Amino acid sequence: MTKKHILVLFGGASSEHEVSLMSAASVLRAMDRSRYEVLAAGITPEGLFELYEDQAGINTNHWEGFPYRRFVHDPRRPRLLFSPGDGGVYLQNEGRVQPLTVDVIFPVLHGPFGEDGRLQGLLEMCGIPYVGAGVLSSAVAMDKGIAKRLFHQAGIPQTPHVEIRLDPRQPAIHEAVNMVESRLDYPVFVKPANLGSSVGISKAVSRDELENALRLAAAYDPKVLVEQAVDAREIECAVLGSRNPVVSVPAEVLPSHDFYDYEDKYFSGTSQTQVPANLTREMTERVQQMALQVYQLLECEGLARVDLFLERNTDRLLVNEINTMPGFTHISLYPKMCEASGIPYSQLIHRLIEDALEKESAVAVSPIGCHPAATPTN
Repeated sequence: MTKKHILVLFGGASSEHEVSLMSAASVLRAMDRSRYEVLAAGITPEGLFELYEDQAGINTNHWEGFPYRRFVHDPRRPRLLFSPGDGGVYLQNEGRVQPLTVDVIFPVLHGPFGEDGRLQGLLEMCGIPYVGAGVLSSAVAMDKGIAKRLFHQAGIPQTPHVEIRLDPRQPAIHEAVNMVESRLDYPVFVKPANLGSSVGISKAVSRDELENALRLAAAYDPKVLVEQAVDAREIECAVLGSRNPVVSVPAEVLPSHDFYDYEDKYFSGTSQTQVPANLTREMTERVQQMALQVYQLLECEGLARVDLFLERNTDRLLVNEINTMPGFTHISLYPKMCEASGIPYSQLIHRLIEDALEKESAVAVSPIGCHPAATPTN
């Protein structure tokens, strides 16, 4: 059997750089080396693509030994060059440039410059198959404000919210506070519109806290969302596939703090999760149907995790957000939900790679507008 050449990308120029390293470490460990020739390349915070040849170090925790848990530039490493003109990937080393064989790219990247459509556009210009959502879906899912507008137009229930553009250095912060207080009640959650992994999110229960939360969120993105807090259970659902996506069993997050924050998601691990969630059969089906509806509304491909709220007093389901490249760390819920649905981690990686190859071949033969119907399954 001829092995496919898979290039795993990690790091990136976003505040979720460290999370990407942890996710990529898990993906690389799970790669079936009997099926794939695996290459890894890190993207430095400055945006340089550099080949990472010490994959064996991952198994000895050398991976986590990067300074400040970041992939920093090393001039001794070979550089990756992308050439949209001839659809190639090249390796530049000591002044020499040579082509690099790549069948599929697995971009294990979170946040802007990796998950927001920009990298996907580059790969499509180069004609390289890649795992995950396309340009449009990636961009829309990353911008929570745009996604919420689409949810509203599609009649999908969600929490009341306010979308604001502001500069934390300007006095307009007070006008933003007045606007929020006129439309929402405390407590509220404040988040940057174009980030994930709970980066920059705060809970505010007073005017002073709201001002501070707005400044923090605006430091990451001038577009800020303020959402009404609800008394609800946090439910998540994994969706896998492009032509005929399948939906996992749902999971529930039981936060140890006011909410499932960045530290808890990836480092402290003090929150608890329940997979599958303790839901009735009817509610499980409702969760799966809404997850699939959101996934197809944004025309996602490959994979996504859909986050929902289940109100305690009303049993009403509300969409929170969708993540087109969810975490793949050892404590991440996406692979856990897939495993609970009968898809172990190594098989999940294989299915994602095969999906990327099938998606690429379908582009040349599928009529425009042909979207096969999909049915949620456990």
